[in-house]
Amino acid sequence: MSQQPRTLTTESGAPVADNQNSQTAGPGGPLLIQDQYLLEKLARFNRERIPERVVHARGSGAYGRFEVTADVSRFTKAHFLAEPGRRTEVFARFSTVAGNLGAADAVRDPRGFAVKFYTEEGNYDLVGNNTPVFFIKDPLKFPDFIHTQKRDPYTGSQEADNVWDFWSHSPEAIHQVTWLFGDRGIPASYRHMDGFGSHTYQWVNAEGAAFWVKYHFKTDQGIRNLTAEAAAELAGADPDSHQRDLVNAIDAGVSPSWTLKVQIMPVAEAATYRFNPFDLTKVWSHADYPLIEVGRLTLDRNPDNVFAEVEQAAFNPANFVPGIGPSPDKMLQGRLFAYADAHRYRLGVNHTQLPVNAPHAATARNHGRDGYMATNPGGRAKNYEPNSFGGPYESGAPLWASTEVSGPTGTHPAPLHAQDDDYVQAGDLYRLMTADEQARLVANLAGFLAKVSRDDIIDRVVGHFRAADRDYGDRLAAAVKELRA
Repeated sequence: MSQQPRTLTTESGAPVADNQNSQTAGPGGPLLIQDQYLLEKLARFNRERIPERVVHARGSGAYGRFEVTADVSRFTKAHFLAEPGRRTEVFARFSTVAGNLGAADAVRDPRGFAVKFYTEEGNYDLVGNNTPVFFIKDPLKFPDFIHTQKRDPYTGSQEADNVWDFWSHSPEAIHQVTWLFGDRGIPASYRHMDGFGSHTYQWVNAEGAAFWVKYHFKTDQGIRNLTAEAAAELAGADPDSHQRDLVNAIDAGVSPSWTLKVQIMPVAEAATYRFNPFDLTKVWSHADYPLIEVGRLTLDRNPDNVFAEVEQAAFNPANFVPGIGPSPDKMLQGRLFAYADAHRYRLGVNHTQLPVNAPHAATARNHGRDGYMATNPGGRAKNYEPNSFGGPYESGAPLWASTEVSGPTGTHPAPLHAQDDDYVQAGDLYRLMTADEQARLVANLAGFLAKVSRDDIIDRVVGHFRAADRDYGDRLAAAVKELRA
C-alpha cells in the first residue's frame, strides 16, 4: 500500500493550502500583506545564511566512533581513554583555512582536523590541523596573519605581496611554509591525510602526575597528495572534490579511519628540552619522544543536513574533561578564548544546545539561561549557585593539574631553549626530503614568490630560507630569478 503524502505546513504547524500561488487582490492584482505564508517563506529565506567562519569556513564532517586500543591510564584519568575496547561517539570536521565557504577544496592550504568526543564526562574537543606546526607562535599576530591570507582591501583578491611580506617579517613561519609548499600541501582527500592536535596539551593521571602530550592521527588509508597541476585541474572541474569524496566513501561503506598516537613528555623535562615544547612552530623529535598508540578513530555516518551539523558544528579547545587540560602554549591559550567567542557571535550564546554540539553521553547542568534561541532546559530550577534547592553544585575536583608560574607580568617573548631559533627545524625538514621532493618544493615556492612585486620582500624571504639551509635558499633564489626573467 502506498503511504499517504504528509501535509505541508507553516512553521506554526497549520496546513498550507497552496504552495504555488501567492495571495493577490484579484486575479491580476498586487500581493496582499495578509499572505503570512508568503512573508514567512521570504523572511526565513533571507535569514538562512549565518556569518561564515572567518577561518576554516569551507568544511566537511562526519560522525563515527573512537575505540581505545592500548592502555594509557598511567598517563591520564580521562574516562573515555580508561581501557582498551572502550568506545566513544565522535563528530569530526575537516576544512581548509583561508578559503571562503564556496571556495574549492583542492587548494594549497592547511587543513583543519577537529574531533568532538561525546564522552560520559562531557564533550571533549580536540582542534588541530593536518600539519604538526603553524605559522606563528603568539595569538597576538593571528589576525594580522589571516588578513594576509584573505582578500586585499583594494584588489579584492589574495595578493602574493601581502602573504610574503608578512612571512618575510616572521621567520618563525618558515617551518610551516616548508610543510605547506611540500608534497603534503595539497591532500588528495580528507581521508588521505594525517591529523595533529598541533598544540601541546596536559594529561594528568589518577595519582595526580602530569604529562605534556602531543596528538597524532595517522591515516589508515595511506598518505595521498596532489601536485599543483593536478590540484588546479581538479579544483576547476570539481570544487567540492573533498566533500564529495568523504560523503561517497561513507555512503559506500568505506569507513575512513585514523590511528591515534601520542608523544608523552614528563613535565619535569620541559624546562631543559632543546626546543621550547610549547612553541607551535616547533615539533618534538620522535627520537626523543616516540609515538605511543592510543586508539582508532573511524567515521561511518554522514550528517543528514550539512548546514545543521557541519556549518553549525562548534569546536572549542577549552572543552576539556577530567584528565586533560591546557599547556602554556601561547597559541592554545589564545584559542581557549577565541573559538568560543567566534561561536557565540556566529551561532548565538545558546549554540551549545544545538544537537551536534550538545553532550550526547552526558547531561549539561549549569545556570545559563535565556538569550537568542534559548530552550531553557533548566526550566524552573534556580539559576544561581550556591543555592538551597538541589544544585547543581561545584565538584571540587580540578580537571587538570596546576602549572607553576613565576616572574613579573609583561609582554614577554617566549623563553629560548638550546636550539630555539626559527630555522633549525625548517632546515631539518628540507634535508629529510628526497631530491625529487626538494625540487617540487622549490618549484611550488618559486611559483608563488615570483608574483611578489618588490625585490626587497623577495630578498628578505630568500634570506630566511638560506638560513634554514644554504642549498634550499640558493635554489629558491635561482628559480624565482628565472621565473621573473
